[in-house]
Amino acid sequence: MSVPVRKQVIWWGVAALALFLAMWLLGQAILPFLLGAGIAYMLDPIADRLQRIGLSRTMSVVVITAGAVLLLAAVILLIVPVLLRQAASLIETAPEMLDQARAFVSAHFPELVPEGGTIGSAISDLGKSMGEQLGKVAGTLLGSVRGVFGVLALFVIVPVVTFYLLLDWDRMVTRIDGLLPREHAPTIRRLASEVDQALSGFLRGQGLVILILGTWYSIALALVGLPFGFFIGIMAAVLSFVPYVGVLVGGATAIGVALFNFWGEPLWIGAVVVIFAVGQIVEGNYLQPKIVGGHVGLHPVWLLLALSVFGVLFGFVGLVLAVPLAAAVGVLARFLTERYLESPLYTGQAAPPEPELPLRVELAPRGTLKAELHAAYLREEAEEIAVLEHQDDKTEKG
Repeated sequence: MSVPVRKQVIWWGVAALALFLAMWLLGQAILPFLLGAGIAYMLDPIADRLQRIGLSRTMSVVVITAGAVLLLAAVILLIVPVLLRQAASLIETAPEMLDQARAFVSAHFPELVPEGGTIGSAISDLGKSMGEQLGKVAGTLLGSVRGVFGVLALFVIVPVVTFYLLLDWDRMVTRIDGLLPREHAPTIRRLASEVDQALSGFLRGQGLVILILGTWYSIALALVGLPFGFFIGIMAAVLSFVPYVGVLVGGATAIGVALFNFWGEPLWIGAVVVIFAVGQIVEGNYLQPKIVGGHVGLHPVWLLLALSVFGVLFGFVGLVLAVPLAAAVGVLARFLTERYLESPLYTGQAAPPEPELPLRVELAPRGTLKAELHAAYLREEAEEIAVLEHQDDKTEKG
């Protein structure tokens, strides 16, 4: 006998509520484990591929771990210092660039920025406070990162969790599959497969796109000689997970810096414009269609909404989980839409009644019933004759 639908809804609702409460109350404590699980999820296909070429699971995980450690060390030693230095320099220079832009607009277009006007005072206030505010934001972010992760969580807990989860990933998935409720196991497997396709397609595909764009923008802007070009290129690539945002923000910043530093040299300003135009053309016509593809199912607006909502609800943990939760909610929404389109609520027709249980009929060869009746008749006659004979015997003896 199946469990009633109302009771199932109650149980699943309680489970979802418990999950959200755990994220809200224990978010900072479980964050390193969530990061480790996410990294293990990303690296599992590489481990599977190494297994297919002949390595054991343990050896595959050791090779991946060694490569990840070397890559992380190279990033920390070579890239992070440059990014921090250029970001700090850009924050310090931004007020001066805004003041120069305001002076240029005031000199050439005085009607747009009247002295003491609202726009002029706003730009002036923005220029004065930008360095201070950006410094506070950067300090807050760095402080929160230190508070959330800590040196221990960042360099010890996350790698250890990643190593062990990656080692036991396939067994863990099999075990979870064995714990699924049998009645809903096929549906849950289907939804989990769709979530996996959406999530892996976005993370791995978009990660490769960001890597390619970051390499192009940072190297090209550095070769042009644009100040802060390496930081601007990386920033534009990271923001490119939302179409047009990366090229607009990064391009506007790069062109503003180029105008500030290359004024009177239109060749170099045009070179900066060409770099971002080439990047946008390659991203839109090759990288996104070929690498990410159209099967991902994560609309940029939906992704931004998820980042905003989960970030407000759960802080940094919500930002980390925003992409997988957005993929899961999107798949569930499509599944519920399919069910709605098949339901009487949409079609306006009552659901067909459930068929009655079939009547079981046992077939016998022709003449079987007649033979059984004849045999029963003979048995009854034999019993009657036996009774009469028994009574006659008693009479004779008496």
